[in-house]
Order: sequence, then C-alpha cells, then structure tokens
Amino acid sequence: MSLSEEQTVSLSAETVVVAAGRPVRERDAPVNPPLVLSSTYFGTGPLGPGDRGYGRYSNPTWDPFEQALAQLEGATLPGLLYASGLAAVSSALSLVPAQGVLVMPSHSYAGSLVMATELAQKGALELRTVDISDTDAVLEQLAPAGGSPASMLWLESPTNPMLGVADIRALTTAAHAAGALVVTDNTFSTPLVQQPLALGSDVVLHSVTKYLSGHSDVVLGALVTSDPDLHAQLLHHRTIHGGIAGPFEAWLALRGLRTLALRIERSQASAAVLAERLSRHPLVGSIRYPGLATDPGHERAKAQMKGFGSVLCIEMAPVPGAGLSGADTADRMIAALQLWLPATSLGGVESLIERRRRHTAEPLSVPENLVRLSVGIENVEDLWADLEQALASLGG
Repeated sequence: MSLSEEQTVSLSAETVVVAAGRPVRERDAPVNPPLVLSSTYFGTGPLGPGDRGYGRYSNPTWDPFEQALAQLEGATLPGLLYASGLAAVSSALSLVPAQGVLVMPSHSYAGSLVMATELAQKGALELRTVDISDTDAVLEQLAPAGGSPASMLWLESPTNPMLGVADIRALTTAAHAAGALVVTDNTFSTPLVQQPLALGSDVVLHSVTKYLSGHSDVVLGALVTSDPDLHAQLLHHRTIHGGIAGPFEAWLALRGLRTLALRIERSQASAAVLAERLSRHPLVGSIRYPGLATDPGHERAKAQMKGFGSVLCIEMAPVPGAGLSGADTADRMIAALQLWLPATSLGGVESLIERRRRHTAEPLSVPENLVRLSVGIENVEDLWADLEQALASLGG
C-alpha cells in the first residue's frame, strides 16, 4: 500500500516531502512513480469520475506531485499542476467574477501584476493595489466606504521583491467578512515555512519552477485548495484553457521536491548569516530580510512562519567619490561576482542575484538600486567571500 493522507498527518513535513506520492507497494514494483508519456487512454462509453480519457484532462505522472503538494499544504483535495506559474495565476484570477474587484499587493510578482492590470484595462475587473504589509490600508480597500467590496484578495507574503509581510490571518478574516475569496502566493515560503490554508486562505499558489522543483530546470505552477467548488472551477479552467503540465516536467518536479526540506534548511541558515553581515556593510544602504530583528516584518513573520525564507534584498549605497549612483554600484557589484549567478528566478540550488529594475515590468516603486539575492545551498563562507570581494572592488 502507498502512504495515505491519514498516515502523513502524524509525520513531519520533512518526511512527507520524501514519502508522499509514492506508488503502491507491490513486489518488484518501482519505488518511484514512472514517467507516463501518453496523450490518450483506453476507454469506451461516457467518461465517469476519475476516468482519464485524454491527456489534457489528466496524466498519471501529475498525480504523485499533486498529492504530495496537497499533503504538504494541509489540503483535503489534490493539488492542480499547471504549465507555468503564470498559467496557475491565470486560473486563479478566473475566479474573480466579471467586473469584480481584485485587491492585490502593489509589490508582488511582476507577472501577476501585469496580468491583473491587463484584465483591468479590458474592463474584466477592477484592480486596487495596496501595501500588503499595511493592514489598515488593505482593510480599507477590501470594503471602502461608498465603494464596491472586494471579490478577491490576492496575498503574497513575503512579497516579491520588497519582502513585505502580510498579517495573513487578519486579512483573510476581513476578506471573508467582505465576501471575498483569498488567494495566497506561497512561492517564497513554501509549505515547509508557511501554510496559508491553515491561516484562512482559500487557494494557495506556487511557482513550482522555484523552490518546489529546486533545480532551475523546469517551468511549472500549481494551485491548492480544500474547497470542492473552487477545485472544480480551477480544474475546469485548466482543462478548457489547456495550461497543463508536461509529464516529464512533472516527474522532474517531484524528484526535486524530495530534497526540499534539506535545501530549505541549508539556504535559510545561509540567508540569515548573509543578511546579518550585509546589514553591517557600508556600501549596503538598507536591507530587507524578515529574519533580522530590525526588519519591520520580523515579529509578524515570526508569528506565522516556521522560518524566514532564503531571499533577501539590499539597496546599494552610492559611491560619490567614484561618481557611482546606487544603481551603478549594484550593477558593478553584480558584474564583479564570480560564484553568484547574475540571473532572474530564485529557489534553485544555486545562488542567484539581480537588480530588479532591469526588468521593464517591475513596478516603478521598486528602487533602482534594489538587488534581490536568492541564497542557494553552497557553502555560506564561499558565498560571503564572493560578495565581500565584489563589494570591495567598488572602493568607497
């Protein structure tokens, strides 16, 4: 027999990432789910519940990952795997009714903001953006005096890239009171660090591309919910709009998931060390990392997270003597790095770094000199030595 959902309840998340989604135990059967490459399945007559029928409806290689992710997030229904994080975003936004109101963080994943903005420009919905760490401001947008109440609250916590921390439980309670659904992008935290369903969210979103798969070699997304009606709507949207995952990518994602606990443990520990050291460097004008006691989101993060994540952001200070602005020092520092990789994305085994405003879609409120660091699993002293020599090369 395979590990049931009831059995995983008594297990730690660190064990579930390894044990969930395994095949039924039979003599000479594989211990890992096989890769199934088929666009269609045998069958006659009407399709009933659970029948696969066709490759756009289902694939046996999706099932183990969807089961494992649901168990990690504490959901009672299987997750839904998508072709990309943005395919999952599109499916989640389809839950907003026509001309409904969407409240979204002013700083959040750029793709989500762009998609929501385009929908608003077409008149499909009304978009209200807000500093998600300002609880009172969010409450005002959820149910403004004389205005329409929100249909959906979109949360990210910590936000991308400013690492603002939302009071998830308070905001979900208020959103539900206003009649709104709550979708929480849990990509930065992963279910090992934060479980939004337990804090009141209706749907949890992941860019599986990032930490869950963890090796920068697949592009996938996922949604998780325990609500049967929402699950049915999201499944229908995936099936009809065709944002389905490839079986090979799903197989790779499950293999990557097996090491999630170890990767998170190592990268979080290193991020804490690097944040502390960078906070004291004279060329770092400011730093954002919820794990620092001085961070404005520290106490809130400590209350609702099991760690502080592996992403941190710094704002580079100018070097007037060399005629360098903060953005200049950021670019030059990144160019001088040898171990850190100057690339977008995050959550892989390798450490990545980039100045976020190099992307034209990034909100203008993100400072030009802001640098996002995704800490990988390399030796922390090697990572620090590389940062230190790159900062030293700037002078000042």
